[in-house]
Amino acid sequence: MSTPGERLRQAFAAKTIAVPGVFNPLVAMMAERLGFEAVYLSGGALSAGFGVPDIGLLTLTEFVDAARAIARATSLPLLCDADTGFGEAVNAERTVQLFEAAGVAGIHLEDQQLPKRCGHLSGKALVEPEAMAAKIRAAVAARRDGNFVIIARTDARGVRGFDDAVQRAKLYLQAGADAIFPEALESEAEFAAFARAVPCTLLANNTEFGKSPNLDMQTLAHLGYRLVLYPLTAFRAALRAARDTLAELRDKGHQRDRISQMLTRAELYELLDYKGYEDRDRKHFGQPTPTEKTS
Repeated sequence: MSTPGERLRQAFAAKTIAVPGVFNPLVAMMAERLGFEAVYLSGGALSAGFGVPDIGLLTLTEFVDAARAIARATSLPLLCDADTGFGEAVNAERTVQLFEAAGVAGIHLEDQQLPKRCGHLSGKALVEPEAMAAKIRAAVAARRDGNFVIIARTDARGVRGFDDAVQRAKLYLQAGADAIFPEALESEAEFAAFARAVPCTLLANNTEFGKSPNLDMQTLAHLGYRLVLYPLTAFRAALRAARDTLAELRDKGHQRDRISQMLTRAELYELLDYKGYEDRDRKHFGQPTPTEKTS
């Protein structure tokens, strides 16, 4: 049986893939039903779900617990945001070990100093490139499955400029990174120039409201990117829907006008395989499975 890392590598080796952010196991199950080939756990979404900003406040175990729940709910390979590796090189070792044991396909590590910032905000500070390279070497050495994917993210474009991002990416590849994630490139021309300068497996972050343009999949594939993240797309849409629904409930005193926009009870139960659980429960007790349909 193939490992999660093998499945992720096979997916992006075959073509450029969209990797949507999923913020809980149920959304991961939706993504699988809809035909996506991999899913992503964003540190930004995870932090926001806990009601805190994405500045490195959550712990490694909180990340891993969330990742384990998602990986258990879907057969899709799960790529995870691992922030700065939760410490120095020795911490990166344990980070890899725990994520891999949780059933994750791969992680990305970034070259920011703590307190880290969202990649599309100002005020970031970087570690020295050699320190980041040491983390990559430690991460690579720590994995048990050689197919576990380790992606090096560099935030240098928004701090020290495009050329520094290129040089860092080359160093991280030499340290053993499987792919490069250049954060916050600012134009289609920069995405193209980076791909020419760093010919390897590349990840593009297609987040909304940031410094990067929202290019379509075909364009990014043509430029040479193999993984395209949509880290908070579904999360932002869900939050907007929740806010608007709550406001309407407050103002109107009922939810009737929103019912047509909701996932129905039948749709939710089908996604959860509710009938399968009931059937197995009856079988365990030696009871026949009813043939009639339930409402």
